[in-house]
Amino acid sequence: MGKISTADFQKGMFIEYKDEPHQIVDLTFVNPGKGSAFVRTKLKSVKTGRVQEFTYKSGESAQELPVEVHEMQYLYKESDKYIFMNNRNYEQTSLSEGIIGNFSKFLKEGDTQQILIYEGKAIGMRFPKKVRLLVTEAEEGAKGNTVMGAKKMVRVETGVELAVPLFIKKGDVVAIDPETGEYLQRESMP
Repeated sequence: MGKISTADFQKGMFIEYKDEPHQIVDLTFVNPGKGSAFVRTKLKSVKTGRVQEFTYKSGESAQELPVEVHEMQYLYKESDKYIFMNNRNYEQTSLSEGIIGNFSKFLKEGDTQQILIYEGKAIGMRFPKKVRLLVTEAEEGAKGNTVMGAKKMVRVETGVELAVPLFIKKGDVVAIDPETGEYLQRESMP
């Protein structure tokens, strides 16, 4: 991979920005009536997860990075490192707590995750839009409580507590948005 022009930018592509790997999460080509065209981008740091905006002049170039995505199984946590195993060659790699961040509350041993590899080293993780977890503790919904949108607290298998509709009971599988920690829907049993 080498230098690429702003005309070749695409969502999901990895580029070098301020000497660190970043993923293009959004881009807009702007061609004003006066002046030269430009590309407004939103770049997500692979290391910190922080998103920032940067504007490139039309025709400018950036270094494209050959980041690979590997399916890896989460094994366990050791101090502040999360250990994953490559499903093809059984090699193990780790990601720091800083990279995993808030998603650690939804990681379940044995789950397969998409790990980002750059120059043979794990540099990040592609977080899923939803996770499916088993409800292990749930209070009973009050009989006759039919208020629209009424909620109760439950605990899922990773220990996280969240508000769900009254019809959710122990043993149900629920989908959760890991970014917000909110209930999305009840899932059918696997």
